[in-house]
Amino acid sequence: MKLYIKNMVCNRCKMVVKAVLENNGLRPLSVNLGEVEMEEELSKAQQSNINSSLKLLGFEILGDKKSKTIEKIKNVIVKLVHHSDLELKTNLSTFITSHLHQDYHYLSNLFSEVEGTTIEKYFIAQRIERVKELIVYDELSLTEIAEQLGYSSVAYLSNQFKKITGFTPGYFKSLKEYKRKNVEEL
Repeated sequence: MKLYIKNMVCNRCKMVVKAVLENNGLRPLSVNLGEVEMEEELSKAQQSNINSSLKLLGFEILGDKKSKTIEKIKNVIVKLVHHSDLELKTNLSTFITSHLHQDYHYLSNLFSEVEGTTIEKYFIAQRIERVKELIVYDELSLTEIAEQLGYSSVAYLSNQFKKITGFTPGYFKSLKEYKRKNVEEL
């Protein structure tokens, strides 16, 4: 049985969800971004108890097909931007279609309808948050960051960064209080 969990976007999230399941006497087979593989079916009462515990921590078991699909789209993007050394060699629509095995036009319309934003804007927001993170770490130059995240040039990265944040990357770096968002808030 698979459970799809909303807002499960990082390794710490996976640890928290696994702990909640184990505290409820369950042993998940695997815990991945956005989904948990269980050996056996859970009763409605078990699902309700687990969901109550998860909600207190900002997570939620997804029940309907649309919500599960949206979460899968988000997880593919989060994995690509935050947890992968892969460069996006194809366009985003082809990448998502190849991972979800569904028509991109359907996925795009569904995402926009449910989330109130486009897949592309969500992807850009994730990339900018990753840029912020890499700037804060101060281990890579802007050129290396642009290369790592698949920007065609530093100028393009800088323009997109300023358009989204209102700051140039250099000014952002100089700020004492970094204005990063949690991945879950995007």
